[in-house]
Amino acid sequence: MKITNEIKDNTIVMTLDGELDASSSVLLDEELSDPEIMKYSKILVDCEKLNYISSAGLGVFISHLQRFEDAQIKLIFFNMQDKVRNVFEILGLDLLMTIVSNYEEAMTIADE
Repeated sequence: MKITNEIKDNTIVMTLDGELDASSSVLLDEELSDPEIMKYSKILVDCEKLNYISSAGLGVFISHLQRFEDAQIKLIFFNMQDKVRNVFEILGLDLLMTIVSNYEEAMTIADE
């Protein structure tokens, strides 16, 4: 798993590349736990190259969801592959998290 962050004004675009499993979820947790991330109002997660997500990976996002909501930080996923999106939908996480088709849609929703 490779995680890269691109900062644009008050937005972090986090790109996930590879498989998000139990071992790589530690890296994601470290990224999302970084106090610096709380300075931004939008976290956009590009999932185009995310090939797999385990329950541990989902758990990392879920564990930070409330903290981001409390801080009024928008967490939006985009470019999600169907097989990964199906995992979110089967577990009902698409009802808790914002998942959109592309970056432009993510920015539109983030700016609302």
